[in-house]
Formats: sequence, C-alpha cells, structure tokens
Amino acid sequence: MQFQPIIPFEPIKTEDIPTGENWIFQVKWDGVRLLTYYDGKDVQLFNRKKNERTFHYPELTDIRSFCKADSVILDGEVIALGIDGKPSFHEVMRRDGIRRLERVSHLRNSVPVTYMIFDIIFYNGEWMNDFRLEERLKLLSDLIIPGNAVQLVPSFGNGQLLYQAIEQQELEGMVIKDLNSKYVINGKNASWQKKKNYNDLIAVVAGVTFRSGIVNSLLLGLYDQKGRLWYIGHAGSGKMKSTEWRQLTEKINHLKTNNNPFFNNPARIKEAVWIKPKLTVKVHFLEWTEGHELRQPVIQAFVNVPPSKCVFDEKE
Repeated sequence: MQFQPIIPFEPIKTEDIPTGENWIFQVKWDGVRLLTYYDGKDVQLFNRKKNERTFHYPELTDIRSFCKADSVILDGEVIALGIDGKPSFHEVMRRDGIRRLERVSHLRNSVPVTYMIFDIIFYNGEWMNDFRLEERLKLLSDLIIPGNAVQLVPSFGNGQLLYQAIEQQELEGMVIKDLNSKYVINGKNASWQKKKNYNDLIAVVAGVTFRSGIVNSLLLGLYDQKGRLWYIGHAGSGKMKSTEWRQLTEKINHLKTNNNPFFNNPARIKEAVWIKPKLTVKVHFLEWTEGHELRQPVIQAFVNVPPSKCVFDEKE
C-alpha cells in the first residue's frame, strides 16, 4: 500500500482563549508543517502543499527508531533553532528551501532539525481521523519514542498561563484544540484554533533599495482580487546575513525592470529599483496601519510560494 499525500487539518485564527476541560493548548512553533507516511516498507515526507520533502530531512526517515507502528501517518512540524535557542523560520528554510539535494548532507550538520509531532491520522491499517483527539494523543504517547530529532508536542490545560509564557519567550503563538475533535482532512473549523503572538504573511518582492551597491531593503506587495499589486511596506531588518544580501543582489540582476509593478506608488519610490514580481518572502509585522501598510515588518526567509498566491485576505 502506498499513501497519497493529504492536505492537513488547519486551525482558524482567534483572539480569544477558551476555558473548559475539553480544551488543550500547545505551543505554535515557527517551523514547517510536515506529514510522515509509512506504509510498512517506505517512508515519505510531504509538506502541507503535498510537496515531497523526504530527501530534505533524511534524519527523519528511520521511522522504526522513533515510532512503534507497523504503518502510520504522523502530523507535525519541523523546526530549527536560531543562535538565541528559539525556533527560527529563517533557519528551517535553509533546509526546506534546498534546491540542490547534494547540499543536504552538509546542512544536516550545520542546521539540525527537530520533528515536533502532534497528531496521528493513520495507524496499523486503520484511519484514525474520526477518532477523538484525546484518543489520538493517547495513542501517540504510546507509539513515539522521543529523541534528539523527534519530540512529542506537550499539551497544557491553562491557556492563559501558556500564552503569558509564549509572550515572555517571544514565541510564534499558541494552538488551541478541542479534545473531542476529529481530524478533518483538507479542512478547518473552530475545534482547532490559533492565537498568534505576532502577525505574519507571505508577500511579493517587487522592488529593492541599495546601500553601497548591495540590496538593503525589500519593497513588498500583495495582490487584490482584480490582480493588482499593492505596495504594503518595505523591510530591511530581519535574520538575513550579509552573505545572503549579497546573493540576493546577484539574483535580482536578471529581474530588474523599468516599470513600477505596484498599482499604488511606494513611499520610497525615488530610491527604488523595480524588479519583476517573481520572489516571495515571509515577514513578521506588528500590525496594519490605517494606510494599509505593514508596521515594523521583519524579514524571516524567502519561500517557494507562487506570487499569485500572495493576496489580501479580508479574514486576516
């Protein structure tokens, strides 16, 4: 039996923290969603968009070393730590964004990852998605053997206290789950919710500015429903190293254009060098301003997301 990858269950956004014995609370890690498929012979890894990642994370393919199941589908998140010891999206994207797989063996040592497992969807020939979350978590605790590269995501009963700790540690946020909930494949509903400690989005890069011949900031945009690209702010701070700024400078040479790709005029239009809207980047930001621009956007990492997917979402 060979599995076909699925689209995982997603939480919806909330600002509230529910109370009651049926709710549990988990840290939302700043990583990459990853599902593990083991049919009893082969192990395959896929992300939420059903793109294969088996060869990106070879340390996670020896499933018998950390899971007692004869066949299984596991759901979790791959994280990598930054120099501050906290999960870093920038670092994990150094692994997940690899195009040349011969680099994996080198980066495996310089960017170690941990697989944070939080659910089980299939076990020993039986689909588990209609079982209650409480039952699935009990099964997970019996099957998973934690180690350096694999951990079970812990659950907490007091959401207020956990969120206070998340704020103090400057972590991404919290996931809120109903213990009675089923796992809805390719769905989302209020039985899983997420409360962010900060906002994030994926934006299109359609312009840059330079300092001493090196790119030093990105002009960001989102598309509206009519396909128009709107400028939403510029970002120059973040976790990119000087070598990465230099690499970006070389990369955009073939993307330069004389035409302003934005429907509206950016505030830094006199300094801007326009580029074709081909690159996408994940940024954190404090809030939206009244002028519908990002306040204090911070670059996290470039991502492999089509620019056409970077659109305004009124629900956000």
